[in-house]
Order: sequence, then C-alpha cells, then structure tokens
Amino acid sequence: MVRLTRAQQQERTRAAVLVAALREFAEYGYGEAKIDRIAERAELTRGAVYSNFTGKRALYLAVLADTAERARDSAESPVESPGSVAGALGAFARVWLERLPLAGDTPASGHLQLRSLSGVVDTDAARAALAELVGFEALLLALALEPRSAVRTRTVRQAGLVLTLLHGAAGLAENAPGAGDPFDVARAAEHLAGIALLHDAEPSHLPFVGPARSAEDRWAAPRGLRDEVGGRRVDLGEDGVVVVLGVRRLSAADEALRSALPRDAVTLVIVTSDPSEIGRLARLRVADLVGCLRRVFPAGDLPRLRVVFDDGGTVASALDWNSVDDFTEVAVRVRDGLIVARADGRGAGHAVAGAPSRPH
Repeated sequence: MVRLTRAQQQERTRAAVLVAALREFAEYGYGEAKIDRIAERAELTRGAVYSNFTGKRALYLAVLADTAERARDSAESPVESPGSVAGALGAFARVWLERLPLAGDTPASGHLQLRSLSGVVDTDAARAALAELVGFEALLLALALEPRSAVRTRTVRQAGLVLTLLHGAAGLAENAPGAGDPFDVARAAEHLAGIALLHDAEPSHLPFVGPARSAEDRWAAPRGLRDEVGGRRVDLGEDGVVVVLGVRRLSAADEALRSALPRDAVTLVIVTSDPSEIGRLARLRVADLVGCLRRVFPAGDLPRLRVVFDDGGTVASALDWNSVDDFTEVAVRVRDGLIVARADGRGAGHAVAGAPSRPH
C-alpha cells in the first residue's frame, strides 16, 4: 500500500471537492448549492471542504478557474495568423462565443458554461477588482492584435469594445438562452476594427510621477514561477522590468508597457491580500482570456507581457516589500543580475520602465 504525503492527500482532497462542486453547481446553480451536499458528493466531511476553501464563493470561483485553466492548457494554437485586425477580432469572437448556452440547457449548467459571475461578485472590493480585470483583458487582446507594435490606446479601446459586446451577448444568453445570432455578433466584432475613436491622453497622474531610484543591488530571484500567457517558466533574474501589482492596480500594466524599451522583457506579477476569492477571480479571468487567445493567434503572436500569479507574495518579499494588498505597486529594472532601478507607489512601473538600464 502506497502511503500518501500530507501534501498529496490534501491535493487529492482538493481535487475531489472540485469535482463534487462542479456537479453541485451544474445541478443547483450557485445560489442553491450547499456545502453539505458537496461534502456528501465527495464522500468527505464538511470540515474537509472548509479546510481547502474558505466558503461557497471561493469554491465556485475555484471551479470556474480550474475549468478555464484546463481549457487554456489544452488549447492548440493555429499555425498562421488571422491576418488583419478585423479578421482576428472576428476569429476571437467566434471562439469566445462557443460558451453561449443553447435553448435546451438548464439555467445552472448554462451559467457554469458562461463562467457566469451573477450573484457572485457582490462586494465593493470584488466589483472594483473585476473592473480592473476587464481593462487588463482588453490590454492582453490588444497586444495579440498588434504583436510587433507599441501599445496603442486606440487598439486597447477597440479590444475593450469587443469584450463589452461579447459580455453583453453572454448576459442576454444567460437570461434568454438561444436569443440572438452569435454569427452576427462575431461579424459585428470584425466591424469594430474600423470604428473611429477619439484620441485619449495619457493618464493624468503620469507627469507627476517621480523618477525611479538608482540602485546596484543583487537579489535572489524567486524560481518556479510560470507565465500564464506563454505557459513557460519565468526567470526573473534576466534583464528586464518586473512590476508587482495588486489586482486593483492592474491598469498600471499599460503604463509600464508604454514606457518600456522594445527589447525589454516585462513581467507582471499579480498579488492580492485575498487569494481565495479576489485571487481566484483574477486567475479565472486571465486564464479564460488567454485560452481564447491561444486558439486564435500563433504562439509567436501571443502577448509579449509575461504574467505571473504570486499568491504568497514571494516576489515582493524578495524585493524587500513585505506588505502586499490589492493596491500594491512596486517595480524594479534588472540588468546583469543587478537591480539597477527601483520605484514604488502609483506610477512605479512607468518610472522603472523609463529608467536607465545601467546603474549610475
């Protein structure tokens, strides 16, 4: 008989709870699901469920995130690029719209298929985090649409409009399954590539951001981190810019990318003080978006921004920043194994990305 380690047993318990929870949510929906029934389905105690998940909301988000991550990891990238921005937006929309429930689906199963957050995101903190995540999704889509260009406000806003259209279609399908034609929605997404948009000025606070502080510090870059976009291991010790952002400051990723040099490797490390709920919400939205991108764009056209989740705050700690929350903003520039520039607070990524690449 093989004896499992404590970590192996905990992982097995967690997997059993997720399988049981998926069945419970598919049958009863989020509102009517019960932790006691989930424990019974998994042949575990109620305490065993709560030892792995803080509550029903955390468990529901974990089920959705697990589903999205498995779909992302199994997605096969095409060999050729979609060609035009319009063609790419249409292809992306068609892939995204595959989640729409059919008229014969039960409401509970349809909500799961839609990755629905109705009745789940019901706190001010979660709603604010979701708003930042929606903007971050638009940035990732824009980076894939123009992989060899600098970040353009117009493209980010186009991507945001497409995502608004798709989420609107999902909201309709959630309440009236079978209503509307997804092929018409996909064609509308293509046409958004040509929409005229007013020019946006840079964020108003950037002119007041101070310069990064010069440094010449060696650091032990945390290992074992994984890029959620490309799926590869991340070496934070290589030359480039590392930006640690709380979930409610994800809009600052755009600022850092615009200021970075074309050759810079930019790594975004996402942190939160609430990994069980806000953290899982972030994992869900990023994995879901990246899963669609991988099916539309060749691997070489995926966003160049590397995205890492750091629930334990190990990266921030290695940077001597020991208090992380949803508003954290810390950044460094790395060169030849040294941290050559540091900044923290609002605009930190922008300041460090624009800092000299060598110590003074």
